[in-house]
Amino acid sequence: MDNELEKISILKLSERGSSSIEDVVAKEFPLTIILNNRELVTLLCSPANLRYLAVGFLFSEGLVKNKAAIKRIIVDDQRGAVRVETEGDEELASNALFKRFITSGCGRGVSFYNAADVQDQVRVESRIRISILEVLALVNEFQHRSQVYRTTGGVHSAALSDTTNIIVFSEDIGRHNAIDKIFGECLLNDITTDDHIIITSGRISSEILLKVARRNVPIIVSKSAPTSLGVRLARDLGLTLVGFVRGKRMNVYTHPGRIATNGK
Repeated sequence: MDNELEKISILKLSERGSSSIEDVVAKEFPLTIILNNRELVTLLCSPANLRYLAVGFLFSEGLVKNKAAIKRIIVDDQRGAVRVETEGDEELASNALFKRFITSGCGRGVSFYNAADVQDQVRVESRIRISILEVLALVNEFQHRSQVYRTTGGVHSAALSDTTNIIVFSEDIGRHNAIDKIFGECLLNDITTDDHIIITSGRISSEILLKVARRNVPIIVSKSAPTSLGVRLARDLGLTLVGFVRGKRMNVYTHPGRIATNGK
């Protein structure tokens, strides 16, 4: 955790006066992802699990299809770069540059998807069911996992879980990055995401929803709000979208049949 934090001197003010103190903030780090010798994108992120972030981003954006396509990954912490070499993706990476756009993400998010990607996405099918009490318990555990957030208040968190346990957890200054780190770890370590749940601290917008759908995850849960297009995509792609999980309440925006009520 230490490499994700930076100590700074600040002036603290209140109605009682002022004082000079040392505070801790979350580090912001520019990471350039190089795919097959082409500089693809620079992400602003937390400087941890950069290998997972690069692979998760490439997979989430449809630029890497599976683990077998990856020949080599080289992480250069000093230069802030991750090089990924793949089998036969050079043309795809080149074409993707023409459809890059700035997302609604924290840390100047970038995405490569367009309307055609949504149309090509297979609808998520799953028989998973989770109770209201299980959702609340998972979110409660999730909120106590983030050490960097408790220290700085400056990062987002994401997790992959089944109906009772958090399996993979990550945090980053960007909500997109936190989810990509989850998917990168799952891809490289052969952790299944089918019939599982993504939990996020951030807003659920369309590009977040598509990342989750690409991993065939049927349920996404957030303590925050969705956007209108996020809700529309969740409905069209078969995902159960749960937002505003706070205290003992939640809003289910799409496909509520996967949320068991009254123990049923």
